[in-house]
Amino acid sequence: MKVAVMGAGAIGCFYGGLLARAGAVVTLVGRAQHVDAIRERGLLLEVGGETHAVPVGTTTSTNGVAGAELVLFCVKSGDTEVVGAEMAPHLAPEATILSFQNGVDNAARLGAVLGRPVVPVAVYVATDMAGPGHVRHHGRGDLLIGPSARSAEIVSLFTTAGIPARVSEDAIGALWGKLVVNCAYNALSALTRMPYGRMIRQDGVEAVMREVVAECRAVAAASGVALAPDILDAVLGLAAMMPDQFSSTAQDLRRGKQTEIDHLNGFVVRKGTELGIPTPANRVLLTLVKAAEKAKEG
Repeated sequence: MKVAVMGAGAIGCFYGGLLARAGAVVTLVGRAQHVDAIRERGLLLEVGGETHAVPVGTTTSTNGVAGAELVLFCVKSGDTEVVGAEMAPHLAPEATILSFQNGVDNAARLGAVLGRPVVPVAVYVATDMAGPGHVRHHGRGDLLIGPSARSAEIVSLFTTAGIPARVSEDAIGALWGKLVVNCAYNALSALTRMPYGRMIRQDGVEAVMREVVAECRAVAAASGVALAPDILDAVLGLAAMMPDQFSSTAQDLRRGKQTEIDHLNGFVVRKGTELGIPTPANRVLLTLVKAAEKAKEG
């Protein structure tokens, strides 16, 4: 299968690299620093303490999606509409587009731009870019994929590449669950500049996380979404599973990049306002991360 990855950062490079290693024809569409490094010596895929150089096509142009049967859309949430519009003229009519993004509304937003269905995917993985064209895996990697006409073929493609994947009618519900985790961890990891394991041991942090989860649960319920009854236990337990992981928000702040906080805690604040539900803990985290972004800008 011919696969294109739009937005080849840590998530896109990880899944694109695994698919290419398994024999798929993959094109990574990313930033020049990564594209140049990958063209020179292949994509460095670091998994399980071993690093492999994976040959893979790469380009900085959105026309890299041309002819692809499957497109993994991995751009930052704030870039969804702009990149979607740039990509649209190059998409094959029969292409299936999967949104691998954080947040619960990206598939709908992208679908509105493209004028065609986009499949939501809940992505459970810990990765980062160790350098130009060098992706490092820290944990998990499973996918929960919304239904489509090519569901069976897509799941087979991923599982053949060693990627646990299954189709679910409730992918949006799963994205809500992931949103709660991100709201609890991302901003706090960024603001403390600590990995999850160390962060959660700091005085008061677990109490803040509990407040964030309670607010998210209230907003989800008012939105007609039933979160798992054990969502709080799952959130608090993640630190032990990924003690050395820094959130994507922490990584973005460290590199002076725009974060996705508007689509994480910011989304909960906006929905809470719309539904008349107070979200003070989420609002404070949103405000502090936005201030930290401004500080990085000088």
